[in-house]
Amino acid sequence: MTAEEIQKLPIFSNISMELLKTHLMNHCLYVQSYFKGATVYNQSDLCQTLDIVLSGGVVAYTLSENGSATTMFEFQKGSIIGANLLFGENHAYPFNIYCRVDCRLLHISKEAVSEYLHDYTFVMHYIKSLSQNSQSMNRKITMMTQKKLRENIVYYLKQQSLIQKSSTIILPISKRELADYLGVQRPSLFRELKKLKDEEIIDFSNRSIVIKNFNEQTKRGY
Repeated sequence: MTAEEIQKLPIFSNISMELLKTHLMNHCLYVQSYFKGATVYNQSDLCQTLDIVLSGGVVAYTLSENGSATTMFEFQKGSIIGANLLFGENHAYPFNIYCRVDCRLLHISKEAVSEYLHDYTFVMHYIKSLSQNSQSMNRKITMMTQKKLRENIVYYLKQQSLIQKSSTIILPISKRELADYLGVQRPSLFRELKKLKDEEIIDFSNRSIVIKNFNEQTKRGY
């Protein structure tokens, strides 16, 4: 990846070409490709770079004692990984991170990030990433502390409806990955989705889900 290509990324728009070229030459900026299923970071690995997803997508997950995986975060193209860890006193990854599809990541050294933080545009993108990660964690905590699977499904679909600005949403992950995200077995997820469909609260086909009657769910305490 060239300095010219890097500068086209919004977060780098005000970073000088000379500085980008210097950091590329010194390997403070580098791109790495990962195949689907590859592990990018293991839990407890130290966060030593700020990473930007250039293509594909990665997932952060945790393993329970019985070996089941629960998805905690999803990072799509343009997402920033490690903003909340890089300068922390404890900067070890709390989750495993793997590629759900082939992907490319731009890795930025801590030293380079320290220099870029003098630029307002870079700082604002950095702060936005911190905010998004915090909001994602809050949503996950809310989901994990709710008691019923139905509540968690409805909550997730409501969030996707807001993000996609439509009552017809496309699941950004497979139903298997959604089950992992909700921390349940796939049959349990499918049964609850079928119940919601039978009650005409939603309709679905493959990854497309039509939200038909969430107002009724809200009235009933969901």
